[in-house]
Amino acid sequence: MRPGDERLNSRIHSMELAFRMQTAATDAFDITKEPGAIRESYGDTPTGRNLLMARRLAERGVRYVQCYHGAGQPWDNHSGLLPRLKALTSESDKPIAALLADLEARGMLEDTLVIWGGEMGRTSTIQKGPKKVDQYGRDHHVDGFTVWMAGAGVKRGMTYGATDDFGLGIASDPVHVHDLHATILHLLGFDHKKLTYRFSGRDFRLTDVHGKVVEAILS
Repeated sequence: MRPGDERLNSRIHSMELAFRMQTAATDAFDITKEPGAIRESYGDTPTGRNLLMARRLAERGVRYVQCYHGAGQPWDNHSGLLPRLKALTSESDKPIAALLADLEARGMLEDTLVIWGGEMGRTSTIQKGPKKVDQYGRDHHVDGFTVWMAGAGVKRGMTYGATDDFGLGIASDPVHVHDLHATILHLLGFDHKKLTYRFSGRDFRLTDVHGKVVEAILS
C-alpha cells in the first residue's frame, strides 16, 4: 500500500456510507407507507409525524434519534402560559402514547430507551406581569423538574423523587443530572466509571467524575 492509500480508502468508505444513509433515509421518512390506523394514532401534526419517523428509523437500526417539539422554543412560556401549555400538551400527549404503544406492539420497547425532558423545569409560581390571566408565565427553575423514561429496563408506572409542597425544592430522593446521565449510560450497557480519561492533571468522563446509577428505577 502506497503512502496515503489508507487515508484515501477511509475517505471513500465514509462517502459511500453517507450515500447509503441518504438513499435509505428517503424510505424511512416516507410515513405514507404506514397503515392509516398507525398514522392516525400518532396524529397529523409535526410532533406526531416526527415521532412516527423516529420509530421508523429505530426499526431500521438507527441507534440514536432525537426529536424536538416545535420550532424555536415553544415551551419557553414566560407569558401566555395557560393557552400555550394547553396547546402544547394536546400536541404531545397523543403521539407520545402512540409511540410507546407502537414500540411495545412491535417488540421494540424492551430494548429501546425513550427519554422525554428538557434542560430545566419551571417555577410553580407565575412571573409578575400583566393583569390578564392569559398573559401569565413562569420563569426558569433548575432545582426541581421532571424527566421520564420508558423501556429498556426502566420500571413501569412509578415515580422517583419528590419536591416540597410548593414544587420549588427537593423533598426526597434527589437525582442530579450526573445521576441521570450515569443511569442512561447504564441502560445503554455502559459503566460510566470506566469511561474515564486523564487530561491536564485531572480525570474526566461523561458524567464529569460524578454520578451514580439510580438503581431504584431499574426493573
